[in-house]
Amino acid sequence: MVKAGRAAATWRAYREVSKPGSPGLGARIRAVPRMLRAAIKGDYPGMTKGKLAMLGMAVAYIVSPIDVVPDFLLGIGVVDDFGVFLWLATALLGESGQFVDWEHGDRPVHTGKVRR
Repeated sequence: MVKAGRAAATWRAYREVSKPGSPGLGARIRAVPRMLRAAIKGDYPGMTKGKLAMLGMAVAYIVSPIDVVPDFLLGIGVVDDFGVFLWLATALLGESGQFVDWEHGDRPVHTGKVRR
């Protein structure tokens, strides 16, 4: 079940990147440092502090020697790290695409807040 979810997330990321008129993979990757700087400064409204914290925790989990499933369990121990990596890559690619659109003024950013 978890593998199917990861595969679906990867497929959605691929479709998003390959959508006509959407920023390409290279533009998204180059935009990640700019997006993170703008989000930390508070200039980019599409990335909340909560999203930044989740991205940071994902990076910490990947590089940390302490895992939920120990790496010495070959095959199984690496899968959890890879799942977190897939989530991180998918999240960064999706967000950076929205950031590039926001930078160019093409589309407004959806922050999840409802305006009244």
